Amino acid sequence: MRKRNYLLYFPVFGIACMLNTALYAQDVGDEGTKMYNDPKVRDITAIEEAKAGWWTASMRKHNQRIAWWREAKFGMFIHWGIYSLAGGEWHGKEVGGYAEHLMRKEKISRADYLQLAKQFNPIYFDAESWVLAAKRAGMRYFIVTAKHHDGFAMYDTRYSDFNSIQQTPFHRDPMAELAEACRKYGLKFGFYYSHAFDWEHPDAPGNDWEYHNPGGDKLIGGANWYDRHPEWLPKAQRYVNEKAIPQIQELLRNYHPDIIWFDTPHKLPFSENLRILKAIREIDSNVVINGRLARSTTENFGDYQNTADRPAEFFPVTGDWEAIPTTNESYGYSKYDHSHKPASFFIRLLTKAASKGGNLLMNIGPKGDGAFDPKDTRILDSIGPWINKNSESIYRTEPTMLPVQSWGVTTQRKHKLYLHVFNWPKNGGLLVGGLKNEVRRVYCLGDPGKNLSIQRITPQDLSIELPANARDSVNTVVVIELKNAVLSVDNARLLDAEQENRLLAFDATLTGKGFKYGDGKRNRYYVDGWKSSEQKLSWPIRVIKPTRYQLKIKYLADTMGNSYEVNVDGKTLKGETKINNSTEDFVSEVLGEVTLTNPRCTLEIKADRINSGELMKLFEIQLIPIHP
Repeated sequence: MRKRNYLLYFPVFGIACMLNTALYAQDVGDEGTKMYNDPKVRDITAIEEAKAGWWTASMRKHNQRIAWWREAKFGMFIHWGIYSLAGGEWHGKEVGGYAEHLMRKEKISRADYLQLAKQFNPIYFDAESWVLAAKRAGMRYFIVTAKHHDGFAMYDTRYSDFNSIQQTPFHRDPMAELAEACRKYGLKFGFYYSHAFDWEHPDAPGNDWEYHNPGGDKLIGGANWYDRHPEWLPKAQRYVNEKAIPQIQELLRNYHPDIIWFDTPHKLPFSENLRILKAIREIDSNVVINGRLARSTTENFGDYQNTADRPAEFFPVTGDWEAIPTTNESYGYSKYDHSHKPASFFIRLLTKAASKGGNLLMNIGPKGDGAFDPKDTRILDSIGPWINKNSESIYRTEPTMLPVQSWGVTTQRKHKLYLHVFNWPKNGGLLVGGLKNEVRRVYCLGDPGKNLSIQRITPQDLSIELPANARDSVNTVVVIELKNAVLSVDNARLLDAEQENRLLAFDATLTGKGFKYGDGKRNRYYVDGWKSSEQKLSWPIRVIKPTRYQLKIKYLADTMGNSYEVNVDGKTLKGETKINNSTEDFVSEVLGEVTLTNPRCTLEIKADRINSGELMKLFEIQLIPIHP
């Protein structure tokens, strides 16, 4: 496609598109236009080309280029830009939500945003201090926003004057300084680049307040505007050709990142996202690409998958994946957001991710002056000591085949099995369910010279005698050295007779079509799409001795009066859905009590009657021991 002068652009999307479509037809010819106007042909053609050639060839190096990422496990994510100076405020008013979305939320023009940029002078920015803070926290890779959705480049770019060198009094290239610091201190380095959203560029998706473009909050042309109005696509393609691809290739050539992190691919058609990936692979076959560049509901052409933002629990994912929590609820710095989570939350979240084969990329939003928020610094400084003491239980580990344990999670490295004990047993006996292997010895990771006593209770279960007090109240790691590194397990979950057992919907077997996973946030770690009596969730469970439990259920429901039943060990408990009108995000209620006498059974929940909509969004079922 020929490069065109911006003077041809009219600030009304429809007018611009009529002109662009005519010009585009001259470039590609009648056949090309016909193909381009058929969304199915457009995307299928791009996919077939990728699989038949360049993408398949690039995947031959996949294991080689992603090896460092698989071992790293823990990284720092940085959202920092002009928006950081505003800190979630515009004209003296608090702006809620993600602070990095300031420009969109307040419908700020390019000219007014530049006035904010003129004040951006981060006198406390120090690349080495940022990188060392990450390293002290145990992080092994570092990703920073080179260009976020505002379109403002935080580096010296030839392809737009909307950048930190030309438009701020700072006049420095923080990306170059951070890249140098990461290499100096041994961290892998990479960029976040917003390829599909660009609110300053008149041809890019997203800005519907100044340019009347699709892809924004007004949903001009619909969410899939490129399918409903393929004649509009040449305009967005011009942005991709003149800014996105050149800047991405510029970052690759000038900074040599180990990884590039993309976002919001749904703002462009799949064919365009694949075209950008192809442009990357044409000049760099070693850079790792995350899972938010070229993905559909069935395929992902990146090197790994990404879960949703701000997770608290993880739904099942096959293959390599990464989660991106942030210290509070915003990724960019907000002076109003004080909802910072404790360091214990991130230590356990990192461990949960490692136990399921994933990485944790933890976000920090530095302030506009270049300093870290003291609350973020406290979190980082608290994570570091735990990582330093327990690093071998995280780095270079793999998930285990063991069933879920009531006290925490497990990881493995060769013949060592790591038990991450979140809930220290009050009776001093740690019950490890489902492990058939012979054990060489057991000890606390912080005290390897002192062996712990073990007792084989059943052929598949053992008990470890622990000290009265946990070495770490957040996560004490107990190591089991195995005689054979290949695990032999019983997959049924052993219920604890002393403490609460949480059966998460994410850990259930799903039967029937239509189920979907929530995104894993604090109020969204549920299974939904439950619209048929043919669907059910189930968990295989075991008990060592007859035990009485209180059974609780936690869910969300849109409709009152849908009925369901829980079946376990020949007993049935029934309930009807309620709508919670309190401040909680879910309903939590006791269904009744059950005595489990069978050593092995299945707990299942299914619909009895669905009046309308879906039965419920199920978070979890809890089995709480009842002691006489």
